Amino acid sequence: MGSVIGAVLPLAIGIAISPIPIIASILMLLSPKAKGTSVGFLLGWVVGILVAVTVFTLISTVLPDGDSGSKPIQGVIQIVLGVGLLLLALRQWRSRPKPGEEPALPKWMSAIDTMNAGRGFGLGFLLAAVNPKNLLLGAGAGVTIGSAGLSAGSVAVVIGVFTVIAAASVAIPVIAYLVAAKRMAGPLESLRGWLVHNNATVMAVLLLVIGFVLIGKGIASF
Repeated sequence: MGSVIGAVLPLAIGIAISPIPIIASILMLLSPKAKGTSVGFLLGWVVGILVAVTVFTLISTVLPDGDSGSKPIQGVIQIVLGVGLLLLALRQWRSRPKPGEEPALPKWMSAIDTMNAGRGFGLGFLLAAVNPKNLLLGAGAGVTIGSAGLSAGSVAVVIGVFTVIAAASVAIPVIAYLVAAKRMAGPLESLRGWLVHNNATVMAVLLLVIGFVLIGKGIASF
């Protein structure tokens, strides 16, 4: 079980340091309905991660093994996911803002001030389970977990650890704000500004590394 946790850890970190969900959660914490919206967003984020990795884990457990214990189908899936991440890395790198240019943020962020807890939940779920980058990372983790031959209890533990780590970057600022709202406003605004300007570069490098890791695992499965 420990080796499987180690294998999915980079994928969980990849989801955790996704700048867009962190920026969205910070904007919610600075909005008029900060508490309700941010808590709803956090819950949707956690549920989305959990659903994505669980679905792909279940799918992976029913895939047949090859001769001599090889896992060719899982290997092909991992290679495809890795290539998908490399393409996303290229897209992120090419979307970097030019020197002096203000980075463009998704248009839906302008509606965050009017969101309630329910819409926050829906947005968190979509960013976790439907967003292509996070979906690929969740799928990669699910394939790794499902093909490891673990018991049901061990699978649940690994999925739980993966979800906690992947959700931490949104959970930490939300919890910190709920505990000390006045003191967190300044640091959160500074963090938001840094993430806005470095979003594309951070994600390009991260997706590049994880993409090659998944491709390597896929090749080793044959």
